[in-house]
Amino acid sequence: MKIITIVGARPQFIKAAAVSRVLRATEGVNEILVHTGQHYDTNMSDVFFEELEIPRPNYNLGIGSGTHGEQTGKMLQAIEKVLLEEKPDWVLVYGDTNSTLAGALAAVKLHIPVAHVEAGVRNFDRNIPEEINRIVTDRVSDLLFCPTITAVENLSKEGLSPFAHLTGDVMLDLFLVWERKIESLAESIIKELNLNAGEYLLVTLHRPLNVDNISRLKSILMALHESGRQIVFPVHPRTHKNITESELGEIMDSWLNFRQLPPLSYATFLALAKCAYGIVTDSGGVQKEAYFLGTPCTTIFPNTPWPETLKSGWNVLAEPEKDSLLKAVERPRPKGKRGTEFGNGDAALKIVKLICNGR
Repeated sequence: MKIITIVGARPQFIKAAAVSRVLRATEGVNEILVHTGQHYDTNMSDVFFEELEIPRPNYNLGIGSGTHGEQTGKMLQAIEKVLLEEKPDWVLVYGDTNSTLAGALAAVKLHIPVAHVEAGVRNFDRNIPEEINRIVTDRVSDLLFCPTITAVENLSKEGLSPFAHLTGDVMLDLFLVWERKIESLAESIIKELNLNAGEYLLVTLHRPLNVDNISRLKSILMALHESGRQIVFPVHPRTHKNITESELGEIMDSWLNFRQLPPLSYATFLALAKCAYGIVTDSGGVQKEAYFLGTPCTTIFPNTPWPETLKSGWNVLAEPEKDSLLKAVERPRPKGKRGTEFGNGDAALKIVKLICNGR
């Protein structure tokens, strides 16, 4: 059986690391890895392949950035050529990026079955490009691998129950492999960055809603600065560009409690997240990682695709303004129990078994 796996962005590298390991250990399975190049910065791409021991891509399409239509169109064209050459039995896609959508569309047009990891996840907000990618990908896929019961229920409401399978979340699979490793790493990173464990905030921002609107971005960063806490801020390339090309760059130069860093590797980020007082983010993946770690998370976004993290108080939604944000950040440590909403760490095994069985 030949399976083409399509990835292109940081969250997909993490998910693919868990599944590819099982695929390549399965007799009779040949995985062909295609990297669209959606994330092409070394700190957003190469470092993950090296650290997570993901096989080097058989194809690197080098698409790069662009508008949604431009980027997706280029991906469609390039992926189609690979599929025509390789003639796979299945195409495996992850998550909700333009790479996901392009891979699924290219495959279905060629009548190649599509399997979607992280199916059924919804924000219920069609203003979010990722929401459109999820909906369309789920509609054209033959196997829908759901990370949570909520995702299964979402697909049931959309009439897609026959294709849906509850597998658990592959991000949890990988986290459990690395959980012990990050404990030993954390101490050295805290010391290297001269941080006080349990006192600093770890911050990630990359959503266009938050970072393309400079006044909104300024409001968020000013509030965090005024918290008085140490701020560790791995800066996404998109966010870095908007900061340096605006007044924010000069303003932030004088903020002594802000530590701006380049994007971090998987293990380094988890180590810092484990020792943080709290996490402030607009990333869906980071919300889950915070939940796995038991680190309080504040999400600066109107909604979340992971309502499971909200139920026990480990994640809360906040507005991009000082009062709302600081109230959320400084809330008492949650006492709610973190359950098994994301599975038991065997999602990759279930996924590979279902693909090999063709159902």
